[in-house]
Amino acid sequence: MRISTTIFLTDETITPVRLARELEERGFAGLYLPEHTHIPVERTTPYPAGGDLPREYGRTLDPFVALGQAAAVTERLGLGTGITLITEHDPIVLAKQIATLDHLSGGRFTLGVGYGWNREEAADHGVVDWSTRRRLTHDRLALMRALWAPEPTAYAGEFGRSVRASQAWPKPAGGAPRVLLGGAAGPKLFARIAAEADGWMPIGGRGLTESLPVLREGWESAGRDPKTLQVVPFAVLPSPGKLAHYAELGCEEVVLQLPPGGEGEVLTVLDAYAAYI
Repeated sequence: MRISTTIFLTDETITPVRLARELEERGFAGLYLPEHTHIPVERTTPYPAGGDLPREYGRTLDPFVALGQAAAVTERLGLGTGITLITEHDPIVLAKQIATLDHLSGGRFTLGVGYGWNREEAADHGVVDWSTRRRLTHDRLALMRALWAPEPTAYAGEFGRSVRASQAWPKPAGGAPRVLLGGAAGPKLFARIAAEADGWMPIGGRGLTESLPVLREGWESAGRDPKTLQVVPFAVLPSPGKLAHYAELGCEEVVLQLPPGGEGEVLTVLDAYAAYI
């Protein structure tokens, strides 16, 4: 099982360059970065984990800039977002950023897609009707796929965004990056995964014993090859028993949570996590 990591990189933490080099040197499989463009001070949306919102949420580095630095100083390390809030981006610009990063890194990028939880943040990006954010996410993902298509492909979306058939290069190294959907287990999410993604990125990885058979059934019912489904437990605090359980369930990659700390703290945790590789 591949062991990857995720961390809230900020202006106060270890740098992307130092972290990426240390990860590759120790044999870790990948680095996934989260995204928040800003956190409105006047916020009524509660923090999903409860309590006060941790400091790092308002100080997060742009994941694509940070991953570009990581790509430049590594050769094998996987690069991913955990997750990208597609509704907070212009999809044409985002498609170009993703294609460029994947092309320059030799196909090492994974697009983790999420729907978000912070209504005020999303509203500042024009997501006024919160109930439509999932449909809007997939509408914009479809537009991006049109730009990644091998031949010029037009797309007219449900929410008024469209793109003409266009020359849009570079293309992602494999035609499109690996796409993993985040979110809580449920029939709607699993249907989306089976229709539009390469797999699921469940936060914490709890409840997989019960939910994985349901996802696999939906995957196969959609005509997908059962061997191709990828389930990547995300932001996991590891233990030998937990990782063995994921391996028994058929997970081929797990993403371990690093603390949003300085160089010394992060490298100490990396040394401990290296025992799982």
